[in-house]
Amino acid sequence: MKVGFVGLGAMGQHMARNLLEADLLAGVWNRSPGKAAALRCRTFDSVPELAGACEVVVICVSADPDVLEVIDALAPALRPGALVIDCSTVSADTARLAAARLTEAGADFLDCPVSGGVEGARSGTLAIMCGGAPAVFERARPVLERIGKTIVLMGPTGSGQATKATNQILCAGVIEAVAEALAFAQAEGLPLDRVIDILGKGAGSSWYFVHRAPYMARGDFPAGFRVALHDKDLRICREMAARHGAMLPVIESTLADFARLLAAGHGDEDISAVFRLKSPLFAAAEPAPGD
Repeated sequence: MKVGFVGLGAMGQHMARNLLEADLLAGVWNRSPGKAAALRCRTFDSVPELAGACEVVVICVSADPDVLEVIDALAPALRPGALVIDCSTVSADTARLAAARLTEAGADFLDCPVSGGVEGARSGTLAIMCGGAPAVFERARPVLERIGKTIVLMGPTGSGQATKATNQILCAGVIEAVAEALAFAQAEGLPLDRVIDILGKGAGSSWYFVHRAPYMARGDFPAGFRVALHDKDLRICREMAARHGAMLPVIESTLADFARLLAAGHGDEDISAVFRLKSPLFAAAEPAPGD
């Protein structure tokens, strides 16, 4: 099975490397050629060239227009019966539109957004939530198993993206809670390293607490899941919720915080940078007894 990979961002570069190490990767294409060269595999000059050389194409790009641009470039050049796996995070409607365009071209499609952070992409342990036909899902499994550990077919096309939207709402609520809790601990004068160690083993723990609270404690927020990308995802979630006549407070409060971070130039930092906004909440507080 010859697999081509499009999009070598923070997640994609590690996913592509895992496919390369499994001897599945035929080559890559990326807008920034330098990232492609770093993989030391074949670099295609264009998306259509990659499409013509591969049986399976994996996409991992940033936004809905990017996905559709890649789909439109792939479609005319794909081999008959080719399979396109989209691991980007986009709307369920975009997934269905991509599938329709590829069906017209005689190709199959799965929406397969992922979760697990850069760490999961690097180790090949991502959670992959898939939408599409069962037979297509089974055909994709050998590829998906090289980039993820938990791989589940959620339903027809678009179901993977709807599941990912659910995940992004969870991430928003959890990162806000982690940031506020750690700011509280800091204000109480607690040793944050020990707080992280003990609470990381308690009932209130989460992936984000274990993996991102240390960022907050150091005041350093290297990009894992960038603020700008989560902001984009939550706007998708907002639109999807609005179709049901709902406005979710978690989405709205997190978007308000992200707007402040983006305005201050922190859009490329990890979403744990929301701690920048929580710590000052305690700045005007009265000192604790004994201080």
